[in-house]
Amino acid sequence: MSWEQGININNVSTIIGGARVFLGVGAIEKMDFIAGELKAKGIDSVIVMTGKAAYAKTGAWDHVTKALDNHGIKYVLYNKVQPNPETQQVDEAVREARAAGAKAVIAIGGGSPIDAGKSAAILLEYTDKTCQDLYEAKFSPEKAVPFVAINLTHGTGSEINRFAVVTIPEKDYKPAIAYDCIYPFYSIDDPALMTTLPAHQTSYVTVDAVNHVVEAATTVLNNPFAITLGREVMTLVAKYLPVALENPNDLEARYFLTYAAMIAGTSFDNGLLHFTHALEHPLSGIRPELSHGLGLAVLLPAIIKAIYPASGAILADLLAPVVPGLTGAPDEAQKAADGMRTWLGTVGIKETLADIGFTKADVPRLVQLTFETPGLTGLLGCAPIPFDEKVVEMIYIESF
Repeated sequence: MSWEQGININNVSTIIGGARVFLGVGAIEKMDFIAGELKAKGIDSVIVMTGKAAYAKTGAWDHVTKALDNHGIKYVLYNKVQPNPETQQVDEAVREARAAGAKAVIAIGGGSPIDAGKSAAILLEYTDKTCQDLYEAKFSPEKAVPFVAINLTHGTGSEINRFAVVTIPEKDYKPAIAYDCIYPFYSIDDPALMTTLPAHQTSYVTVDAVNHVVEAATTVLNNPFAITLGREVMTLVAKYLPVALENPNDLEARYFLTYAAMIAGTSFDNGLLHFTHALEHPLSGIRPELSHGLGLAVLLPAIIKAIYPASGAILADLLAPVVPGLTGAPDEAQKAADGMRTWLGTVGIKETLADIGFTKADVPRLVQLTFETPGLTGLLGCAPIPFDEKVVEMIYIESF
């Protein structure tokens, strides 16, 4: 079998590539050019959104402030964005941005600051709305102020696509949004800013990119672009993730993992997502301290087993760099799942749902959140197999 057999040629695909990304060692130097572009648009004040430490530790902050100062752009710093950001943080940042007269948003960090920054960029245009309004789909934004992403992790792909995720903690909801208005104005992917990622985060963020392509390649909306990008992602991750774990300062490894994550973001921008992200969001919605990539890794083998009979031709080709020897036959589902579990172990991820703090008594609530959280059933509807509560429950149970 070949992956081409998994394509419905009667699907009319929209091929999307909506952001401008500077990729390469030293790309942070492009910040001066970006500041000039902002100033040329009449922007004289911005908010910079980030987490508590990495923005300074990596040196990114020094480049940003120098560029903004060079072009006479004022800035206010909001450095309270936590992993799995929450709605009240975004609202607080927006209030500070409005008070400072900010006309654009710059985010420094991984997916959490970037997603929070995208959300703030929308809300600066919709002054009567809150972040909870946005993530409960109480309005559909068509505009946002210019947004710049300086990416510090090789995983989410948020620096290149139109997706964002923010948690509504009062409800344990972790919804996703996707709007064309939040494609970044410019993004920076500089692998030299990523060498301080700890080993476990190096694996977790990279596995996020792996999940992006496994899902995008197997949705009912898949297309050759999403699939071929996905195969390249898997090839690069298989080769370079072990190198980065062995030597965190290896810039070649960081470069190709950054590139892989970037094109994985493009892959799911075009093919969308399904089970793994829909089922992980309740996990980190309940436990905000849980790394998104770890939650995805815990679920991935069971999801591969569930979808393999419907998507074997694609998965056999896609997973070949990490699970060799698959042919695409439906009876290989368990072999494919076991192979993925084994590979995850080689990059230091061996946890189950029990290991990350869940019990089987939590499953009914997780299933409820999967169907109740705004937007997640839309992802489930993209899955290559029919979905219902029993299928979702089975995946959770098999992940213990």
